[in-house]
Amino acid sequence: MFTGIIEATGRVVHCQLEGSNTSFTIQADLASELKIDQSVSHNGVCLTVVACQPDHYTVTAVEETLRKTNLNEWKIGDIINLERCMPANGRFDGHIVQGHVDQIGTCIYKEERDGSWLFDFSYDPTFGNVTVEKGSISINGVSLTVFNSAPDSFRVTIIPYTYDFTNFSTVEVGDQVNLEFDVLGKYIKRILTGYQP
Repeated sequence: MFTGIIEATGRVVHCQLEGSNTSFTIQADLASELKIDQSVSHNGVCLTVVACQPDHYTVTAVEETLRKTNLNEWKIGDIINLERCMPANGRFDGHIVQGHVDQIGTCIYKEERDGSWLFDFSYDPTFGNVTVEKGSISINGVSLTVFNSAPDSFRVTIIPYTYDFTNFSTVEVGDQVNLEFDVLGKYIKRILTGYQP
């Protein structure tokens, strides 16, 4: 489980297609603290470390992950948001983030406003995901508060710290991002609507 509070960023230094899977090698300062089999959130996607060195490590994304996230667009040099699992004795500073991306969203608006940034994102509502005004969402692994909630879009505000220390500084209009909707909202919706064909 994660909290959506990004610890560090990493840089993609190698991509390798392996059958229907893709392995990514990430260069990051926290690589020396990782171990094989550890789960790490990469732009909101929980991936398992399969190899590690002092300055880089490797993870593998399976076909299902590549299909539902923007990982199939990653290229060498891309900056990735990183968060290790929350320790059992840690503070819960964000919200419950599972690292299971629900779908891709698209940046449709970006504006700097007196030191902060406004971002609007759209998403396909046919997947059944919803946002709630002042509720939580994870965008590329970052825990954020939703406003201007609509059936197929929402807005978030990014403070300078988050803009500077995550990959939000690289997100532009037209870019795709990984969205994980609030898990509590998903369970409540399932209880109310049941299983639909």
